[in-house]
Amino acid sequence: MTSAGGVLLAPGAGADRDHHTLVALEEGLAPLPVGRMDFPYRKAGKKAPDRAPVAVAAVVEEAEALVAETGVDPGSLVLGGRSFGGRMCSMAVAEGLPAAGLVLLSYPLHPPGKPEKLRTDHFAALDLPVLFVSGEKDPFGSPAEFEATTAAIPGPVSFVWLKGGHDPRNADEAIVAAVADWLATLA
Repeated sequence: MTSAGGVLLAPGAGADRDHHTLVALEEGLAPLPVGRMDFPYRKAGKKAPDRAPVAVAAVVEEAEALVAETGVDPGSLVLGGRSFGGRMCSMAVAEGLPAAGLVLLSYPLHPPGKPEKLRTDHFAALDLPVLFVSGEKDPFGSPAEFEATTAAIPGPVSFVWLKGGHDPRNADEAIVAAVADWLATLA
């Protein structure tokens, strides 16, 4: 297994690269190179998120830029982010983007109140370590739903459950600690 050479973080659909959790991760993981990205819709000042093909292409582009800027091995980059951003990173990896692992914060397993509309079709292509960090009462997926659906992921899967919902309050310190501890297992 490859240790992490850097981390690329993407925001949720309603946020930008300066979301407090992404900033806390960048600061808390130093001196590890951490890049925080925005999706094209956000850069254009729009509110509606990009469709998956556009967002996945943006993840690939940002990962390539971070690798070029830092000189890290593309296969040592850990990708992830919050909600929509983490989902787009996982889809990019499923489509072949090299990565050492995925950090998926508040992954949107399904839309709230619609557990039948799972966003997991690509899970079988995730043959790498994956960390899920979510609130115990997240309407986008319960711990039991995650346990059941992530069995499709061939790589090792880890979970950290926090008190709260989709954006656990005052949890940045716990999230940074969980991610740092998990990254240490990739060495």
